[in-house]
Amino acid sequence: MSTLLDEALTRLDLAAGFAQAHPEVLARLRRPRRVLEVSIPVRMDDGVLRVFEGYRCQYDDVRGPFKGGVRFHPEVGADEVRSLAFWMTMKCAIAGLPFGGAKGGVRVDPRGLSRSELERLSRAYVRAISPIIGPNTDVPAPDVATNAQVMAWMSDEYSVLCGHRSPAAFTGKPVPLGGSLGREDATGRGGFYLLMELARSRGWLPDRTRIAIQGFGNAGQHFASLAADAGFRVVAVSDSRGGVCCAEGLDVEQVRRTKRSEGSVAAHPGDRISNAELLELETEVLVPAALEGQITRANAASVRARLVIELANGPTTPEADRILDGAGVDVVPDILANAGGVIVSYFEWVQNLSGSSWTIEEVHGRLRDRLVAELAGVTDVASEHGVSLRTAAYVRALRRLNEAYQPMGVGGSRPAS
Repeated sequence: MSTLLDEALTRLDLAAGFAQAHPEVLARLRRPRRVLEVSIPVRMDDGVLRVFEGYRCQYDDVRGPFKGGVRFHPEVGADEVRSLAFWMTMKCAIAGLPFGGAKGGVRVDPRGLSRSELERLSRAYVRAISPIIGPNTDVPAPDVATNAQVMAWMSDEYSVLCGHRSPAAFTGKPVPLGGSLGREDATGRGGFYLLMELARSRGWLPDRTRIAIQGFGNAGQHFASLAADAGFRVVAVSDSRGGVCCAEGLDVEQVRRTKRSEGSVAAHPGDRISNAELLELETEVLVPAALEGQITRANAASVRARLVIELANGPTTPEADRILDGAGVDVVPDILANAGGVIVSYFEWVQNLSGSSWTIEEVHGRLRDRLVAELAGVTDVASEHGVSLRTAAYVRALRRLNEAYQPMGVGGSRPAS
């Protein structure tokens, strides 16, 4: 039975021939450097001790320190963090960042924890993985169900353990604690900048461009707000409890208020829609912004969007890729589409190490310029080789990883004596 990582590696195999990567580089990229599994004992508010499963996968660091988020979710497991860490390796390479890929998480439903229990879990996780993280080793960040507050607790715990303040050890922190302006909406904003560039190149007018967004967490909400403010028609959104749609376009800010007050967009007035139905709406743009494995062989033929922008990690399976490609549906792959978060995390890390602070205009401008340039590079590779945008993105990332490994010695090469 294939694992999630096996599926992820099929994209590497598709890109390998076009990238002309050395076989030894490919061999290195097929397995992570390290996977740490830890037990995390936490005293709950009622006095009962619970022991949670925690993970940190460090996949590859040839281009720089490991980098990747920490998620709190009931489905977190070793195979998942391996796959996510592999994607982070490729994402940092496609974004041109001096980072490798990592990922971590705790198997837990954070909705069942009090604030004090969440803090104790966050700090205990850092104590468990502290021997393998640090500003020059592995720099965690927020991911599913973690946020700036969780990063504040984690950063503080790490500082206690190492005996001094070390803000560059974590990114995605609150701004007063060394976080970067622009980090909160970076993933959604990055996807929005790509939407703007792609709509411009296709001659799409915003008010005639319909968008459906599956997943209304941090990335989905910010993407929706930015798109609506720019005049695009956000016609459907959903979260884990269901969704709402309106052919004329939703009032995104009203939907966000409903999400905050009621806990779900499904409570918003309008036509009800399921997550599965949202994926099959007739729109110009579909944005999977939830979890992996949403567009599969079973439903890919029913996708009627003309463009998919993957704000989630791994929302489309390899089998679905082939179906979408055959139907002429362009997919902006996750390793590019949601790279805004790690790009601004890099900006935060640089600011922390240098003791500087950038304006919001500087952050937004640098993010936009980097993503637009990488999209152009990926599009050029796709045209050159007649491949999908996903394969082209992997080709571009793999070429950079191959270039980094060459001076390290591959093929049994040794320095001249």
